[in-house]
Amino acid sequence: MNSDSNSNSDSTHGAGPWQGRKVLVTGAEGFIGSTLVDLLVERGAQVRALVHYKPYAEKGHLAHHLAPGGAVEMLAGDVRDAGRVMDAVAGCDTVFHLAALIGIPYSYDSPGAYVQTNVVGTENVAEACRRHGVRRLVHTSTSEVYGTALTAPISEDHPLQPQSPYSASKIGADMLALSHRHAFELPVTVVRPFNTYGPRQSARAVIPTILAQLHSGARQIKLGSLTPTRDFTFVTDTAAGFLALADCDRALGHVVNLGTGREIAIGALAEALIAASGRQAEVVVDAGRLRPSGSEVERLLSDNSRAREWAGWRPEVSLEEGLERTSDWVAANLGLFRADRYQV
Repeated sequence: MNSDSNSNSDSTHGAGPWQGRKVLVTGAEGFIGSTLVDLLVERGAQVRALVHYKPYAEKGHLAHHLAPGGAVEMLAGDVRDAGRVMDAVAGCDTVFHLAALIGIPYSYDSPGAYVQTNVVGTENVAEACRRHGVRRLVHTSTSEVYGTALTAPISEDHPLQPQSPYSASKIGADMLALSHRHAFELPVTVVRPFNTYGPRQSARAVIPTILAQLHSGARQIKLGSLTPTRDFTFVTDTAAGFLALADCDRALGHVVNLGTGREIAIGALAEALIAASGRQAEVVVDAGRLRPSGSEVERLLSDNSRAREWAGWRPEVSLEEGLERTSDWVAANLGLFRADRYQV
């Protein structure tokens, strides 16, 4: 491939060269992971899905792919288990590493668990990819590593600010992944999504939290701080970005942002969701949902120049359309949510 050209410009439009490739997705039954699996299957890949072991048969968002003879092989395991990760990577051309312990509030309660899953887990994945000689490892970061924007829009050269144990663990994971590029020539790209949203997202995130309250008939929408701004990217756009960057040689050894370049304050977002849902409600601040003062990230706004120029990626779903799609999904799946409870 020519590393100075857009080696995967077609991938965001459905013509990527994924037919017959053996691909591992860690964290595959999660919100972004399962959407990525859908896209890979649609494009002809053979997917191995590493999912967290559960002692019951519920298959979650991957159930529709798991019929006999289907394109998805489910493998239960834990990224903290180096041996299991080594087995999962064997024979794979490309590895998308999305498995992580997420959720900022819980990281205040159990920071050590975040280190074990996010940092040690990433080391296990990177080492397995090195040992098995994979063509490409795509490691998932988060815009939370930037902390409150010192300059905006935020480029990949922005300083990293660990304002929560979660963001600190992801900074550590990113650096481990990149160290394997420098030390061992591992073909790794770090993809840094800004706030991804859409169908299948759990109530730990702000958009489904608001929509679950609205569709449950709440007259007051309880939130934390209303002033921080975020750059929201629809989940199918994020998944398309992963595929585009997996075939972009110029991104090897680099961090690449995936965001829209548009920001909205949480208070304004709540009003947009009220409109999208067709409901009526008042937005109020719930003190129990506020982050510690030094931990709140006040502004996130992406510079997505690298993704656009290097990989030909651009977001296709507007915020307005995405909020309507997500509202419809939450309304149809309201039984998955407890609108009367703050989910940490």
